[in-house]
Amino acid sequence: MDLSKLKKVHIIGIGGIGISAVANLLLNLGKTVTGSDLNDSALIEVLINFGAQIKVGPHQAANVPADADLVIYTDAAPEDNPERMQAKKLKIESLSYFQFLGEYSKDKYTIAISGCHGKTTTTAMAGLILENAGFDPTAIVGSKVQNWDGNLRLGASKYFVVEADEYKAHMLNLNPQVIILNNIEFDHSDYYKDLNQVIETFQEFINKLPPDGYYIYNADDPILSERIEKPNCHVVSYALTNESADLIAKNIKIDHGRQIFRPVYKNQEFKDFNLQIPGQFNIANAFAASLMALELGVNQDVLKDTLAQYKGAWRRFEIIGKIKNLSQEQNGALVISDYAHHPTEVAKTIKAVKEFYPDKRLLVVFQPHQIQRTKALFDDFVKAFAQSPAEVVILSEIYDVAGREEKDVTKRVSSQDLVDKITQAEAKDLVKGISVKSKYFYAPNLADTKAKILDEVQSNDVVLIMGAGDIDQVARQLV
Repeated sequence: MDLSKLKKVHIIGIGGIGISAVANLLLNLGKTVTGSDLNDSALIEVLINFGAQIKVGPHQAANVPADADLVIYTDAAPEDNPERMQAKKLKIESLSYFQFLGEYSKDKYTIAISGCHGKTTTTAMAGLILENAGFDPTAIVGSKVQNWDGNLRLGASKYFVVEADEYKAHMLNLNPQVIILNNIEFDHSDYYKDLNQVIETFQEFINKLPPDGYYIYNADDPILSERIEKPNCHVVSYALTNESADLIAKNIKIDHGRQIFRPVYKNQEFKDFNLQIPGQFNIANAFAASLMALELGVNQDVLKDTLAQYKGAWRRFEIIGKIKNLSQEQNGALVISDYAHHPTEVAKTIKAVKEFYPDKRLLVVFQPHQIQRTKALFDDFVKAFAQSPAEVVILSEIYDVAGREEKDVTKRVSSQDLVDKITQAEAKDLVKGISVKSKYFYAPNLADTKAKILDEVQSNDVVLIMGAGDIDQVARQLV
């Protein structure tokens, strides 16, 4: 694909958080962009303001311009999607979002950030560090980054920073010179049959690196340390606990809403760094981006200043504001929205909030994402909540993902099942004499979720709202 020869591109599902960045990229390159999406959104409004011609509503063949040079489609659009079928009929070249990224990455120095958790934050940090270091990168992030006021940073250099999504092995489309790998866990049970297949797929991805490339990995992750073979290229690691890594942390502490820590890079001790976002996992994300930059020659002062100013990304520990309600007892409760949807992410995010706000009561709201994931990781979810420091937990009904759900309704699971099992687990702890202070509630829909929050919330609370579905709407409505 010769990007310079493209004049008109049609994008199916143009309002998606990642694919909308591609639309923005093409518009900035002077291409005519048309598109379609089932629902209107703020992202679509931005693209229309930039000149995109977008049809909102059911996908239909008539949306595809006959003179389009290329059609890019979201992964959620199946082969029988009427617009994909029309493109085939008109013999227009068609690429998935990830296939397009792969083509784009061929002519770039591509820095791919992958792993099961932390991709978005690490990608944003990596892009910002390289921007501040004068590398002028292009970056595509799977979320809106506050520092860029969007999900795209368009640069003029060869450097391309991008999230490498493991779902359906999408990362294999990319052609990276640098891979940052944060962690590996079993997830996406609707595609991967077991953990071994996940590991094999990541190994295939890592093996794509050229001899002069860089593999940067988290030495604290047991799977990366013990089960992934190192590729034939530059290999460096970062860690918070494994002192044999190339970049390690000393003196981690929390002070006045900031995490303070001292990096040690190949035995060279730096000045103290600080982050205004919580959780040691975010220090690890910062280290992943920093180690990449150090290997490319970036000065430590650029790292320090960039990380101190990092404001976070949309729905990544995003502080929405304070509840405003008629009741004085509820006013002032802080609302935080987070994308966490895997048990490990959920547990770490709850712990991070409690560390940042030790004197406040914690009310946690969670909407599981996808029935099949909830079933596959059911016991891990139970453990994450039964052992959490939250005083109140509200589980909203599971968010169904179109095209990825169990067709047999008799095999389905509900958030009510989670509440029942968590309550049983806490009852056993009570019998053992272990203190139990949490209250658990089930909410069948978003309206009931919001109502239950307002029933339970107190003015000194922190309300943490998590999930990858539409639960974020509740966070916005409360504020």
